[in-house]
Amino acid sequence: FENIIGQSSKMLDLYELLDKVAPTKTNILITGESGTGKELVAKAIHYNSPRREKPFVTLNCGAIPESLIESELFGHMKGAFTDAIATKKGLFEVADEGTIFLDEISELPLLMQVKLLRVLQDKEFKRVGGTEDIKVDVRIISATNKDLEEAVREKQFREDLYYRLNVIQIKMPSLRERREDIPLLALHFLRKYSEELNKNILNISPEAVRILLNYDYP
Repeated sequence: FENIIGQSSKMLDLYELLDKVAPTKTNILITGESGTGKELVAKAIHYNSPRREKPFVTLNCGAIPESLIESELFGHMKGAFTDAIATKKGLFEVADEGTIFLDEISELPLLMQVKLLRVLQDKEFKRVGGTEDIKVDVRIISATNKDLEEAVREKQFREDLYYRLNVIQIKMPSLRERREDIPLLALHFLRKYSEELNKNILNISPEAVRILLNYDYP
């Protein structure tokens, strides 16, 4: 997991869990605050799995307008709606035999939750405007920074879909919970951006490290 930085006990526990779940076909839900590295973990699972040679496809469910999300996920037939000037594959078709990462899954509209549930149950779907069932073999990794159990209780997220997605849950620790990794992360980003900007800055002053360690990371 060379793209994930950290040697704290929380991170060592995470690596151990990733080792166990990566080779399986199981759907995974990654939870944690914004910026904790949920997509990095999703990629690590995919690239350490038997699906590593197949596509890893990402969709941010909160970034696509509700009217377009079905076409984005399942594709559409030519003429299915005004702008459908050609038949288009959806992300599930593109990800066949690979992994699809659904970020901000809590933002998925209720109607789309029903359609996603069908894909999870039957491994098939129809394109928008299509009549043919398309079969796929896709592993779903989803992520959220919201409390999905609370969303289920408030009827904003389907309970049956929640349990289908949440077969294994990976909870990402915040920086507050892994402060001993902060110097490592700081050095990683310093070296990355020094190289990108062609600067020769190799170290961070003890004073700067102390400030970073004492920050509360809300």
